[in-house]
Amino acid sequence: MSDLIYLDYNATTPLLPEVLEAMRLCYEAPLLNPASHHEFGRRARYALGNSRERIAELLGASVGGDADRVIFTGSGTEANNLAVFGLIGGRDAPPGQIILSSIEHPSISASGDYLARKGWQVDRLGVDSDGVVRLDHLRAVLTPETRLVAVMLGNNETGVLQPVAKIAAICREKNVLLHTDAAQVVGKLPVSFRELNANSMSLAAHKCHGPVGIGALVVRHGTPLVNDQHGGSQQAQLRPGTESVPLSAGLSRALEMWDAQRETRPTHLAELRDRFETLITASWPTAVILGQNAPRLPHTSNIALVGVDRQALLLALDQAGVACSTGSACASGSSEPSPVHQAMGCSEKVCQSALRFSLGVPTTRSDVEEAARRVIATATRLLANKPA
Repeated sequence: MSDLIYLDYNATTPLLPEVLEAMRLCYEAPLLNPASHHEFGRRARYALGNSRERIAELLGASVGGDADRVIFTGSGTEANNLAVFGLIGGRDAPPGQIILSSIEHPSISASGDYLARKGWQVDRLGVDSDGVVRLDHLRAVLTPETRLVAVMLGNNETGVLQPVAKIAAICREKNVLLHTDAAQVVGKLPVSFRELNANSMSLAAHKCHGPVGIGALVVRHGTPLVNDQHGGSQQAQLRPGTESVPLSAGLSRALEMWDAQRETRPTHLAELRDRFETLITASWPTAVILGQNAPRLPHTSNIALVGVDRQALLLALDQAGVACSTGSACASGSSEPSPVHQAMGCSEKVCQSALRFSLGVPTTRSDVEEAARRVIATATRLLANKPA
């Protein structure tokens, strides 16, 4: 179908031309192994260092005498795993307590499940009906045994933003480390690592129009981090393995493109999201927009067209040329209710009807208007054919 409409940018985003060009120049140079002790290696090392420092600057990390660390990983999932296990002292550290929000990405929540099997006490923070973490619950479950708190910056399903800076203040009072997953926020809203006051922050390049295959973990200066990978001295042995100069350049350029549009991109995306939601709710009065009363990412809309099965609607929309999702791409295809929706206390009807629509830089007003038309037409047809 030639008129496909892509509204699944939370799953992944296409490369911007400028990002592809930055990577092409690295491959063409050629910039080879930055660990090599010859001219080719020195050139690669210099380029890698420039990308690392630029990324730190654009993310609001410290680059001075108390410089924060930017550790390149293969994905946001790997960055989250490095944070969870690295901040607690490694997978074999003596059990203690960790606290995770109940709306975390699977790379965090599954890590918690693993630690629970290893004897750790894993507490899940509740959220209110709009999906915002309850600070009173955090204060209630913190103990002297708490080793780590993990709360994402922006939810990947609902787009709801979390009060990470406030959570960081509570954690610092108790001398507890805090990690935040910012994969869905970086490149959509301004992010200042230092202002968030977390100990670590993860991101993934392909979520902000950068390349697949590279993520990063930003670690606050002085924060201890342990890694159980072995095999090389790269990145202070925290993530051994040859770093990719082209991928790091791609991530750096993607963030620079965001920075150049930081005043206009969020507003543009929010206007398109609001237009889409207005058209849907006008034609489907029982539609529920999840998290609509909380601060949200400008590009994410989680809508339940109550009465229509989400799996059936997802497949039918694919046939109609609209790409969306039922939730996290890492859990796509699952028929189980979303843990995020369940944590919010959504009814079964809402849980079974919710789809995620997410926008990106290439999305146009005509895209969202035509997509809304197709969504309503498809949902109406499915409801009419639904067995009594």
